[in-house]
Amino acid sequence: MKATKGCAYCNQTSCVSKVPIFSSLDERDARDIAALIEHRNYQKGDILLKEGDRINSITIINKGSVKAYKYTPDGREQILYILGEGDFFGERSLLSSESAAFYIEALDDVGVCVITKERFHSLLYTHPDIAISIIDELGKRISAMENAFQSMSVRNLDARIALLLLDYANRYGIMTKDGVKINLPISREGMANQLGIARETMSRKLSQLEKKGVILSENNRVLIIKKMDILDEMAGI
Repeated sequence: MKATKGCAYCNQTSCVSKVPIFSSLDERDARDIAALIEHRNYQKGDILLKEGDRINSITIINKGSVKAYKYTPDGREQILYILGEGDFFGERSLLSSESAAFYIEALDDVGVCVITKERFHSLLYTHPDIAISIIDELGKRISAMENAFQSMSVRNLDARIALLLLDYANRYGIMTKDGVKINLPISREGMANQLGIARETMSRKLSQLEKKGVILSENNRVLIIKKMDILDEMAGI
C-alpha cells in the first residue's frame, strides 16, 4: 500500500465530487475537504480492513472496487456488498468507536481517499447537511442488507439470482445494441458467495439463463442481459 498526503492524485476535488454525500458543497468547500485527504493505493487482493480493526477514518473509493465480507461459522466467505467508485466505508466510526465488523478486500487496483475521524468531525460542524447525507446513505445500506437477508430466506434461488443480476445491471451496466452489458465486479464464485450458494449451482443457473436467451456470457467477467423483462418477472418486480 502506498500513501500520499493531499489529493493531488485526483486533481484536488475530483474524488470529492464523486461522493454523493458531498454533492451539496460548492467548489471552495470541496477544495477545503480535498486538502484534508490522504490518498492511498492498493493492489488487487490487498486487505484494506480486517474484522476487529479499530476504525478512525472514513474511506472513499476513488478508483476500482472492493468487496466487504465476513466468514461464516463453517469458514465460508459471505460477501456482504460490493463498493465501487464514489462509495465509502468507515462511516460508523463517525458515530462510535466500534471495531470493524467485516473485511474489505481490493477486487482490482484501488485508489482511496481517507479523511480521519477528527478532521471529518470538524467538517460536520460547518456542513451539517453532510451528516444528513451520511444518515440517509446508512439508511439505504441497512435497507439493502435487510432486503438481502429477507431475500435469502423467503425468495427462491431463481428470484435471488435475478435480483443480483438486476442490481449489477443498475450499477455497472451499459446499454448496447445487444442488451445491457455488465462488467461484473466479481467472479462467478464471488457471486455465489454473495448469495450463499455453491459455485457449481451459480454456474448451472447462469447456463440455464443463457440457454433460454435471457443472458449472454462474453467471458467469465462480462455478460449481456438480453431480456430484462424476464429477469424482472423472475425477481417478482
